Amino acid sequence: MATASVTFKSREDHRKQLELEEARKAGLAPAEVDEDGNEINPHIPQYMSSAPWYLNAEKPSLKHQRKWKSDPNYTKSWYDRGAKLFQANKYRKGACENCGAMTHDKKSCMERPRSVGAKWTNVNIAPDEKVESFELDYDGKRDRWNGYDPSTYTRVIAEYEAREEARKKYLKEQQLKKLEEKDGEPDGENVGSDDDGEDGLKIDEAKVDESAQMDFAKVEKRVRTTGGGSTGTVRNLRIREDTAKYLLNLDVNSAYYDPKTRSMREDPLPDADPNDKFYVGDNQNRLSGQALEFKQLNIHAWEAFEKGQDIHMQGAPSQAELLYKSFKVKKEMLKSETKDKIMEKYGNAASEEQIPRELLLGQSEREIEYDRTGRIIKGQDVALPKSKYEEDVFINNHTTVWGSWWKDHQWGYKCCKQTIKNSYCTGLAGIEAAEASADLMKANMARKEAAEVEPVRHEEKRLATWGTDVPDDLVLDQKLLEESLKKEGARKKEERDERKRKYNVKWNDEVTAEDMEAYRMTRVHHDDPMRDFLH
Repeated sequence: MATASVTFKSREDHRKQLELEEARKAGLAPAEVDEDGNEINPHIPQYMSSAPWYLNAEKPSLKHQRKWKSDPNYTKSWYDRGAKLFQANKYRKGACENCGAMTHDKKSCMERPRSVGAKWTNVNIAPDEKVESFELDYDGKRDRWNGYDPSTYTRVIAEYEAREEARKKYLKEQQLKKLEEKDGEPDGENVGSDDDGEDGLKIDEAKVDESAQMDFAKVEKRVRTTGGGSTGTVRNLRIREDTAKYLLNLDVNSAYYDPKTRSMREDPLPDADPNDKFYVGDNQNRLSGQALEFKQLNIHAWEAFEKGQDIHMQGAPSQAELLYKSFKVKKEMLKSETKDKIMEKYGNAASEEQIPRELLLGQSEREIEYDRTGRIIKGQDVALPKSKYEEDVFINNHTTVWGSWWKDHQWGYKCCKQTIKNSYCTGLAGIEAAEASADLMKANMARKEAAEVEPVRHEEKRLATWGTDVPDDLVLDQKLLEESLKKEGARKKEERDERKRKYNVKWNDEVTAEDMEAYRMTRVHHDDPMRDFLH
């Protein structure tokens, strides 16, 4: 992964290098080691791990990604502002002639010029300043907040608080002044102006609140200008009244909303009118416009890299885009060339060009003269088109080819009428034997059909209750049958509840045909699926 320098590799070496990198990523091969013995992460991209050519790195390393020019003498401290060291009582040789401090001369003195310097008066000798020298790094020299004391910001806060208090005090005085003016007016004029005064105060307060809140809708936008100032204010264009994505459809089974990324890929309202929807899901943006082209560009870069091309979408995006454009141009050219070859070879049926007469009718103006025996005297014989398949090849003693005979939806050989491919030819003897076998089979089938005896049909007989046949002249009285049904019901009810059974029981041995019919109609059949619903 971490190549030392860009060297020429053959296709085979490049393929082996890619296989080794894939094995290292999968953990099948040990990771690459730099010159210090540290393992290099195989998942680091190539544009980060490969060293620039001007470093002349011979071994794989990641030192070019680290801060290799580091000085331990660099410091982040700052000057002690206003610090004093020593204050002398009399002037010292080499000190400032104006103030008497030893840390600067008269030309660099920041004190007000005295009429008579401290060199001659020896009075009010200024203390020596604390002089410091720091060796700052690149960032320390350009740090605009280096040495800043955060506690000094309390003065800024105090200033804004005082300004806010003054504003509130001024507004309160204005309101009191309006109330005093309203109280000083006559009664007749004051009757109709109470509501107006209150409305006016409310309007003024609303105006003040609105002006104070307008600043929160601004976004300061700074650009790289020479003065470092702002180019202006840009309004925050987000409309607070817009409905959130997850509130468009409150159904649990609707489109999934990811709160971490605030994305909803599917359409939350797929059945709604497209003209009424202002949001159709994030996939609409991913599958339309330049997003789709960028996706195709990434896919082309991946496939080209897998095939051995030195291309990387993140490392060299301009190169990848140029290669993709040239690939599309070559693809279109190859497609058009292939189309032209096919049309040149087979023709274009959709074109308006007429087919030549020779191809349309199979005739030409060539003259061929034959003799009486059919031999060619003048001209050239018409060459028959040859097929790529073998023709007139007879196998296994056959005199015809397979497929020259058809019978009963089966192909076969015409010479012996066999339907088994690659079988040995039996000639006329085989045909006669097959016909005799077919005649014998037909005769056997006819004999079998004639010998079959039709099954005897047994007539179903209606049995009476006692197992005897029901006589044809049996006639049941309807009134007697109803009475028998009532008696049978009472008897079964008495059997279910013996408490209703009388002490003296009279038995009637006479059973009529109506009684037997009633018993047959009311008895329970255990095979009946509706027996539980009868009583």
